[in-house]
Amino acid sequence: MPLLLAAMIASSIVSAQTPPSPSPRPDANPPLSDARAEDPAAVVRLNGMAARFAPVPLKADVSVLPARERQALAKLVQAARIMDTLFLRQVWAGNQTLLLALLADDTPLGRARLHYFLINKGPWSRLDKEAPFIPGVGPKPPPANFYPAGATKEEVEAWMKSLPEAEAERARGFFTTIRRAPDGRLIAVPYSVEYQGELAGAASLLREAAALTAQPTLQAFLSKRADAFVSNDYFASDVAWMELDASVEPTIGPYEVYEDEWLNAKAAFEAFVALRDDAETAKLARFAAELQELEDHLPIDPRYRNPRLGALAPIRVVNVIFSSGDGNRGVQTAAFNLPNDERVVQEKGSKRVMLKNTQEAKFEKVLVPVSRVALPIEDRKGIAFDAFFTHILMHELMHGLGPHNIELAGRKTTVRQELKENYSALEEAKADISGLWALQYLVDKGVLDKSMERTMYTTFLASCFRSIRFGITEAHGKGIALQLNTLLDSGGFKIRPDGTFTVDASKIKDAVAALTRDIMTLQAEGDYIRGKDLLARMTVVRPSVKRVLDRLKTVPVDIEPQFTTADELASR
Repeated sequence: MPLLLAAMIASSIVSAQTPPSPSPRPDANPPLSDARAEDPAAVVRLNGMAARFAPVPLKADVSVLPARERQALAKLVQAARIMDTLFLRQVWAGNQTLLLALLADDTPLGRARLHYFLINKGPWSRLDKEAPFIPGVGPKPPPANFYPAGATKEEVEAWMKSLPEAEAERARGFFTTIRRAPDGRLIAVPYSVEYQGELAGAASLLREAAALTAQPTLQAFLSKRADAFVSNDYFASDVAWMELDASVEPTIGPYEVYEDEWLNAKAAFEAFVALRDDAETAKLARFAAELQELEDHLPIDPRYRNPRLGALAPIRVVNVIFSSGDGNRGVQTAAFNLPNDERVVQEKGSKRVMLKNTQEAKFEKVLVPVSRVALPIEDRKGIAFDAFFTHILMHELMHGLGPHNIELAGRKTTVRQELKENYSALEEAKADISGLWALQYLVDKGVLDKSMERTMYTTFLASCFRSIRFGITEAHGKGIALQLNTLLDSGGFKIRPDGTFTVDASKIKDAVAALTRDIMTLQAEGDYIRGKDLLARMTVVRPSVKRVLDRLKTVPVDIEPQFTTADELASR
């Protein structure tokens, strides 16, 4: 499977007719002089690192689709594969060259490096504080490949501040890279120019899929997203994605900003191709009607609440057929809340997509084994898939609630712009902890059964140990460390004499509400300094936590999806 995937990405790299960049960029060719050397210890070490991701086949029943819809689905998978190529370019300028070099090395060491490279989408181990696992590549660049080589964060920020507002907005925007013109000036380059070759190919495939499908909203989204790849204007296609109501649920394009560790501003390419689970989607539809009431009762100053949320808040439960790019690197996404563009969220709301087959695999392969180590025997019966699944849903719902567009000293801005590189970790922590608060609110209201209260806190505690293993250099891992340490300090979680962890039912509700209030207030006030300090103090692995983590070394950290249904579609 790794070799097949690598070959497909390599083919896309070679076939894309990308125009020259407007400014020179280094090839960053890493030395691989030892690539063919016999090094059994290195092979064992790399294979052990890869084994932390448990291979799991992800399937969906496509036989229920008409023939032309299956053909459209196959086109979508082809387009989604291109997102891998684009994401590799965005992570690091040397990624494509390195991948081709790894493909040429058929030694055991070369194959081990290739496999782990494909898991991480680069030569840095995302579970190990981004440590390089291939000689000569150096540290992972915090600006990724969104900004010019040799530029500093201070230089880029000063340049952006010097621009007229309209130009500054484009430069800060999701869909531009920053490059140097031949005269050395910084310039903003639209993604439609920077990635012209790959995006033209993806757009063509989306149009072919649109011509095959008989589902009007799917056709509309695919056509508008194809147009966006060429025009660089994603607003209309984001709205069409919000309105999508079809058996096939594709998400494809530039979305998340985690790779941009300078400003959390530049969107990385990803794709999820999935089939909607109508029965599970219908069960969760009732939650959308609760969002405004949840917003109106957030445990924050009323002036920070939004009196009118976006009009749409669709929830989709899907089974994944294929994922790529930022949607398939390192730890797998279990759910997502998109789009991230505050203009779309303000006007139309956002959609929550639950990846059910991915979540089931994570629960079975990771969370249940983690609970057997981290929790006392009597608490393990409180681990429930329904609590795990529903909290992930509330996490995604709560991304759309709380402060987003804010005003500071009469200046309109956003939480993202003010918190900069601290934004993603704090936003993930907010969604987690306020998701617990929201579950409790819905239990108290009677929307959720009282039995949820007996499982949700214990399941979340076990999931904290699952998620902190992602690494505290990653946004989700940082967010979990912040929550776990804060809840320990407030007494909501307790350490038992035998080193296991448990929930204090008398303190957990107040502790959850207090942390929800603190993070959302920080966001509403756009307090960069306080946010940076909070993360610096609280995103650490304490000795009591490390002792549990040390006992989890034989438990997988996450899953490595095997896209068996997508492979079957490709072979037809």
